Amino acid sequence: MSEDKQKSEVKQAQIVTYLEQQQATKFRENFLLLHVYEQAQILTELTIRQRARLYRYLTPEELGATFNAVEEEPEAVIKYFDEMTPNYAAAVLGQMYTDNAVDILAFAEKKKLVQYLRLMPTEKSAEIKEMLHYEDKTAGAIMATEFVQIVSNQTVRSGMHVLKKEAKEAEMVYYAYVVDDEEKLIGVVTLRQLLISDDDALIKDVMNDQVKAVKVDEDQEDVAKTIRDYNFLAIPVTDYDDKLIGIITVDDIIDVIDEESAEDYSGLAGVDIEDSPEDPIKAASKRLPWLITLLFLGMSTATLISHYEQLVSEASILAVFISSITGTAGNAGTQSLAVAVRRLAYKGDDNKTLLRTIITEVITGVVIGLVTGLTIFVIVGLWKHNFILGFVIGLAMMCAIIVANLAGSIIPMAMDKLGFDPAVASGPFISTLSDLTSVLIYFNIASIFLSFITGK
Repeated sequence: MSEDKQKSEVKQAQIVTYLEQQQATKFRENFLLLHVYEQAQILTELTIRQRARLYRYLTPEELGATFNAVEEEPEAVIKYFDEMTPNYAAAVLGQMYTDNAVDILAFAEKKKLVQYLRLMPTEKSAEIKEMLHYEDKTAGAIMATEFVQIVSNQTVRSGMHVLKKEAKEAEMVYYAYVVDDEEKLIGVVTLRQLLISDDDALIKDVMNDQVKAVKVDEDQEDVAKTIRDYNFLAIPVTDYDDKLIGIITVDDIIDVIDEESAEDYSGLAGVDIEDSPEDPIKAASKRLPWLITLLFLGMSTATLISHYEQLVSEASILAVFISSITGTAGNAGTQSLAVAVRRLAYKGDDNKTLLRTIITEVITGVVIGLVTGLTIFVIVGLWKHNFILGFVIGLAMMCAIIVANLAGSIIPMAMDKLGFDPAVASGPFISTLSDLTSVLIYFNIASIFLSFITGK
């Protein structure tokens, strides 16, 4: 552990001690000196009794800033507001950034939600009500409504005055968004541009009118791609009439990327990695349905092997290499699946990209299959002194790998075209499917060369 981290932990422990000893002044002085991230860490580790005391020592504005930095899932954060008095909870929510407050209130009981909204300032309540109606995982659901807005016909001096006035409430002050008389977005000007421009220059003469914006119903993943591609710190959100209604900041996009990555990994693993209950029974109940489904799918492979029971009885050596062929093909298919899901997530789903991915994976499968097939051909030939058997194993493995690579790239793309999350074409599913195709390929090739293998 680094020295800085040790000092930070000692300091945080001392602050909790002040809270426990009811030394309100010392607690406030030291707690408010911390970064809001550290404040959030302390808050989430306190007991209910300690938090009740903290609520008495901090103002709603101070606690609202802390809650903006809490990293727990919103459905878990709502429990803290249940501990507060309704008036205090509403005041804290009213001091938070609107997008963060909306995320939390989406999990509030209906009765309490109505109560909180009634106790909030009218303007804040109206903003939250409107944002609660936006579909989950869209630009509208993650945008903030605290931003700096100026008009094109005012001077730079006037624009700086607006910026200073709005800075305390705005979530991002580096960009000031320019609107016309109908509040339609027509440009953007950065803080740097305002600082270096003549005070008497008009905003319309220094702004960038090639402003990039996203629609309120745009998918959050597409918004993340846009911010990543253009290296924005924030991006404006407009409604269907091109009116500016909010902004999405890069810190929200980092959360989106984490969320989307977790979903993709959960799909590939066939288990929700973010929902990991400590109770072994609950954990097992989450994983069993998918595993049982795959078990039945795997039984089709066993049925297929039993269909070739006569073949195996005539050349029992074939049974030795079943797991090698199915395992290698399954691994290749999972690799191809991961690449396909990644490309879909970051390259889009245009036809050229899809076709290029399929062609690339087929060629990759041929190269991998050829090298792997030649390797196993030599190994089996020398090991069993039977190069015909080695040829059969090598050819079967090559074909199985090519088919697995093709399936790993096509299946997630097909799911994406059908409107499903491509990550649900999980690794376990692809592995089980490749087992089935690998066995089918293997025994069909083996049956052709059976007489050469057995020497009969």
